[in-house]
Amino acid sequence: MNDFKIAPVKPAVKYEDFAKLDIRVGTIEKVEDIKESDKLVRLTVDFGDHKRKILVGMKKERADPTEVEGLQTLFVVNLEPRKMMGEISEGMLLDLRYADGMSPVLVIPEKKVPNGTRAG
Repeated sequence: MNDFKIAPVKPAVKYEDFAKLDIRVGTIEKVEDIKESDKLVRLTVDFGDHKRKILVGMKKERADPTEVEGLQTLFVVNLEPRKMMGEISEGMLLDLRYADGMSPVLVIPEKKVPNGTRAG
């Protein structure tokens, strides 16, 4: 962490644009390997009223990606579905450090909240 360089702040966006993002808490129920990929795993995430499959590039970041099973974290749930490695991803995991070239960590609520709770 001593070599960490703070990135410049991105250009300002209007609140209305930020408010379009639907960021919610979900519990990672299951992590499954996508054998054809050298980085992707499939998460099954519980959002309270429904579950989704979300693909994330976690294989190279963790010795055992299943260590995140049972954890609550934040997801963007209103991105258009994206096809990767022949599968559809229905959201995006938010994490810290990846954009800065470091091994990512999950954004964890300080205490358990109901799945589906909105951020913001």
